Amino acid sequence: MADHTVPDQTLTDLTVVRLEVTVPTSRAEAFDVFTRDFDAIKPREHNMLPVDIAETVLEPRAGGAVFDRGVDGSVCEWAGVLAFEPPARLVLAWKISPYWQIESDPERASEVEVLFIEEAPDRTRVQLVHSHLDRHGDGWEQYRSGLVSDDAWPLYLKRYVDLVAAR
Repeated sequence: MADHTVPDQTLTDLTVVRLEVTVPTSRAEAFDVFTRDFDAIKPREHNMLPVDIAETVLEPRAGGAVFDRGVDGSVCEWAGVLAFEPPARLVLAWKISPYWQIESDPERASEVEVLFIEEAPDRTRVQLVHSHLDRHGDGWEQYRSGLVSDDAWPLYLKRYVDLVAAR
């Protein structure tokens, strides 16, 4: 069983979303499932393409991209891989604006850091920190509220926990 935690936010870090889960697996496997199986973690209904999503791809390298490929072959790149450090850390440049449009200016992208912390050989704490939300400009406060709603980051983490449990 996984534990879900949403730590209290202080006035100094309102531009940050922090969530964590604990999964009953090794650190290496926890990292591998999150990155290799990201297609199964991201809900298909989270779609900015005009067609259904055939797959979501997370390229496993710094400098890579995260994108949806439509059933017609079209592509929507919505994040960039800033750091890919198995089994410890993944950092993404989040290029989705508060208005659910692709942000082309890299200075206006927020960051998603996912840390994999070994608590025991068969237990890993996974921390997701989505920071610099204010870089998105107007609307970031409401955007933050949306990111912690049940159908956003908490849903991704629930789907991730379920994937780990199914192994």
